[in-house]
This record gives sequence, structure tokens and C-alpha cells, in this order.
Amino acid sequence: MAGETTTSVDRSTSDGMLGRLRKALEGPNTLGQGRPFWLGFTVLVALLLVYPMFRSSYYVSNTAYLLVSAFLGLSLCIVWGYTGIFSFGQVAFYGIAGYTFGIVSINVTGPAGTMAGLLVGIAVSGAFAFLVGYFMFYGGVSDVYVAIITLAVTLVLNTFMGQTAGEEWAVGAARLGGFNGMTEIPSLALGVGDAAVEITDLAFYYFVVGALLLTYLGLRVLVNSDIGYVMVGIRENQDRTELFGYDTQKTKLGVFTFGGVLAGFGGVVYASWGNYIDPSVFGLTFAALPIIWVATGGRKWLSGAIVGTFAVTFISQKLSVFGGQYSLVILGALLLFVILILPEGFVPQLAKKLPALLDRTGGGDS
Repeated sequence: MAGETTTSVDRSTSDGMLGRLRKALEGPNTLGQGRPFWLGFTVLVALLLVYPMFRSSYYVSNTAYLLVSAFLGLSLCIVWGYTGIFSFGQVAFYGIAGYTFGIVSINVTGPAGTMAGLLVGIAVSGAFAFLVGYFMFYGGVSDVYVAIITLAVTLVLNTFMGQTAGEEWAVGAARLGGFNGMTEIPSLALGVGDAAVEITDLAFYYFVVGALLLTYLGLRVLVNSDIGYVMVGIRENQDRTELFGYDTQKTKLGVFTFGGVLAGFGGVVYASWGNYIDPSVFGLTFAALPIIWVATGGRKWLSGAIVGTFAVTFISQKLSVFGGQYSLVILGALLLFVILILPEGFVPQLAKKLPALLDRTGGGDS
């Protein structure tokens, strides 16, 4: 009897822990609930883990790049999709962090330099996002002008970094390089001294997969928390949210800063992946891409942002090879199609129609 009691207590404790975990991860602000979703999610993660065993190093590296882009997509999803702040300049924080990582890691050699570059790059991008956001949200800038200001900031950075080609444009041993870009950026290394591990090739792929997995799960917890409900409330009706006593300006500033940090992490990882960064990360073309990614997949859902980023980036790569100069035209047409035909994005539409399709398929013989 005592053994049965102990077993039942352990089982109830385990169920309680799983219940609290599912409650934190699930909610109306995220697509995918229940065991079928988490089973499919587990299968997808398993496929990502075994993927390098069946593909060449080139495809593994390219897939890692596609996954890195998802951090930028998620940052815009949190800022625009969940809080309604239409930022046209998330790439500014992405690029600033990448350049900062390059400057620090080139001047401070060894694993300590790359770890410091990672932290400093994220901190600088977050501080810059806080500064821009503070003047916008506490300055009473309307939503339309937020998009204009963030785009203007990005284009100013593009112009400035493009004219830094001279030898005088260097920070210590790190030359900014102008439109030629900053070269010889070292790869990430985690650890101290001889125990440090360089994050390259296969290790880089698994690092990106792990970081993206933790980011996605953490953001699910965030958007389904009380803060997440306030974010959605601001998106739907900011005035009404203020009437409930919430400080919407403070919340928008916090979300915008967090979005800058998330984009900054992506920028650091991108610079480490290619060992290079140039002013094109601040360009108008690149600034528009995250909007296309997130809008296509579904800007109000984390999974939509990830799937949309991965899919559209993959398609744009193929178009750049086979479509040449028409690739941006095709991507623009894709954005127009989504806005006019699927304003919520294709991932939410698929999530709505998939259960009915499965029921129809399963019940077709009866």
C-alpha cells in the first residue's frame, strides 16, 4: 500500500509539473496546442538533429544560415506581429550587433574576444533600440511615422558605413572596410583557454538549432504570459489598454528594446557564420525582407514567422540563382499576394484547414 501511495504521489507530481509547463507554453497567442502538436514538434526537432548525417557540409552550412535568419524574423514578429509596432528597421540592430561583434573579436583575440563580442554586440544593439524607441514612444510619434523613422535610421547607417573605406576608418585592428565590408571576423568560441570550443561547421549548426529552439520556447512562454496579453492588447486597441491602467509606452519601449536584442543576437551569429559583414545589411532591400518573411508566414504567430522566414529565404536563394534580376520582383509579387489574398499569412490558414483536411481524408472510406 505504501508503494502504491508513493507511486501515485510521484505520478501526480509529474503530471502537475507537465501541466504547469504546458500551461506556460500553450495559450491563445500561439499556434499549436495539445499532444499532436508537441509530437510533431518533437519529430521536427529530431529531423533537424539528424539532418547533417544525410547532407553535405555545404547544405548543412546553408541551412544554418537560413535558421540564423529566423532570429531576425522572430524579432519583427514580437515587435510588429504581437505589439503592432511596424518597424522597418530591425536590420539596423542586426547590423550594429554584427559590426560590434567584429570590432571586439578582432581586437580581443581568442575565445574571450568572441564571447565578449557576443555580449557587447547584443548589449549595443539593445541600447540603440532603447534609445530610438524612447524618443519615438515617449515623443508621441504615431505608428506610421515609426515605420518612417526606423527606415530612415537604417538608411543613414547604410550611407555612413558605405563611406568608411579609408584606413582612417578603423577601430583598433578592425577596419570597417566601407562597401567592401569588414573581413577576418573570427568564429564564435565558447569557453576559456584550452577548454574553449570553436563554433564552426557542424558545431555551428547545432548551436544555431539549439539557440533557435530555446528562443522559440521562451517566446511562447512570453507571449502567453500577462505581458503577452498586454502586448496583444496594445496591438488591437492601445487606447482601451491604457484605460485598463497599463503603461503602454513603457511596454512598447520594453518590447522594442527586446526586439533589438533578439535581432542583435542574430546579427552576431550571422557575422560569425560568414566571418564577414558589410553595409548591405543596412540596405533598403534587406530591410524589406523581414517584412516579407513575417507577413508571408503569419506575423501574429511565432511559428508563422519562423516558417515564413525559412521558406521565403530558401525561395529567394533559388530565385537569385535561376531568376536573376527578377527575384526581387517575384518576392514583391508574393508579398502583394499575401496582403490581398492571405492577410493573416499562409501558416495560420494551413493550421485552420489541416484538421478538416485530415478528417476528410480519414473519413473518406466510410
